[in-house]
Amino acid sequence: MRKLIIGLLCLAGLAVVIDFGAAAYTEYHVSRQLRAGAELSADPEVTFHGFPFTAQAMSGRYDGVTIRARSMRPDIPGEIGIEASLNGLHAPVSRLLDGTAGSVQVERVDARMRIEPTELGMLFGIPDLQVHTRPADKSDGTGGSGGSGMTTAGGLVLTGTLSTAANGRVLAAGVIPSSTSKRIPVRVQAELLLDGDLIRIQATGFYHDRDGGPTDVSTAKESEVPEADREAVLARFSRTIDTKELPFGVTPTEVSALGGHIVVEGIGRNVTIDLDRLQQP
Repeated sequence: MRKLIIGLLCLAGLAVVIDFGAAAYTEYHVSRQLRAGAELSADPEVTFHGFPFTAQAMSGRYDGVTIRARSMRPDIPGEIGIEASLNGLHAPVSRLLDGTAGSVQVERVDARMRIEPTELGMLFGIPDLQVHTRPADKSDGTGGSGGSGMTTAGGLVLTGTLSTAANGRVLAAGVIPSSTSKRIPVRVQAELLLDGDLIRIQATGFYHDRDGGPTDVSTAKESEVPEADREAVLARFSRTIDTKELPFGVTPTEVSALGGHIVVEGIGRNVTIDLDRLQQP
């Protein structure tokens, strides 16, 4: 009896190893197919969830597949993160392995695009740019619909330092500071909007706490920015970013600021996607 139990346990362990090996082998082939189709610089991370994988492969329906990749775009410096969660993917395992899956049915696609702090700083031309959400209890009029098809994601607080000339004027973007230049911290309030496929970050003024004074998080004061430069400074903290499209062509429906990242999300239900097309180059 003891030998029988040990034998059964060994068989069970071997079955688990084979199952995980089959999942890893399929993940590798799908990853290579996605990399070639989207012209990515590296293989995306592909994970098949659910156990056992072999049972899903036999049925041709996969409970959950997560895809994560880094992608370069000409309009955004550096790389952006793209992610997709595929729930209820229908495809024969043979087509996943030989790269001929092409168009497949998916019950739900959760797609995301993530712009990280380093890329945001390069995009704004403010290397130390930081993005914070505004306190929820502030009466700033954010939330709900922004009108004209725009969805207001909420208020932001953007911080960063700008260089000034010897006369105290803020240097324009791209101007190289001199040895006499000074750095001043700036903190502005901004609105984060999703307008169709466009992310709009619009600075609306210099940020103060509810008592009307500068926040205790930063020593920046509005008066440190010359009156003549204030509009230009607010423009430095404003940008419009074209999402183009989310992974697998999903339409963006939500934008938010999380941990200093700008995250755009969208959901597709009962759609046909092309596994060769994670993101158009």
